[in-house]
Amino acid sequence: MDNPTANALTEIGAVFFRPDEPFIWASGIKSPVYCDNRLILTAPTVRFEVEKALAETVMRNYPECEMLMGTATAGIAHAAIAAHILGLPMGYVRGAAKDHGRGNRIEGRLDPGQKTVVIEDLISTGGSVIETVDILRKAGADVLGVVSIFTYGTKEAERRLREENISNFSLVTFDEVALAALEKGQIKKSDMARLTAFRDDPSDESWIGAGV
Repeated sequence: MDNPTANALTEIGAVFFRPDEPFIWASGIKSPVYCDNRLILTAPTVRFEVEKALAETVMRNYPECEMLMGTATAGIAHAAIAAHILGLPMGYVRGAAKDHGRGNRIEGRLDPGQKTVVIEDLISTGGSVIETVDILRKAGADVLGVVSIFTYGTKEAERRLREENISNFSLVTFDEVALAALEKGQIKKSDMARLTAFRDDPSDESWIGAGV
């Protein structure tokens, strides 16, 4: 397997495959895969490699970056560590405005026109990261794009990001994680077609019974 992040995520059990008993997203979509990137934080060796890869991806694709902004809540720690590596300021966007104090939605100092990259832990439907970018743009940030750890790579999410003029670079894709899991014997070869069918169209649930 050529992608070290895909290998690392499967090795620490951060990716769960359950094609016969799907996970249910907040949107109601049923998924054969669940990726818990919070587990990266409890695995120091993997954490170091992932955060270094995030920092390198930011610099490679957005060399003019002046600020990192994490998504709440899972992206916050990753943005903080990557910002530390890069020597950049960091903040984050809340899921909702505070109901006390100044009622902030954006935490951290953000100057108008500041060239900003959003750090997201994973992209499924694209909705949360699109909302984050929209909030930052309305606050005056020059959002260069997004760097994420994992993307499901659904056609719908890619379409939505494209329509909002948001570029995203992920360390690992759904397909790469699935291949790593297959090589490690965590899933069967017969599951691959079902996983691909889900990725192509999550709204079509015909893949669920296809392996029975």
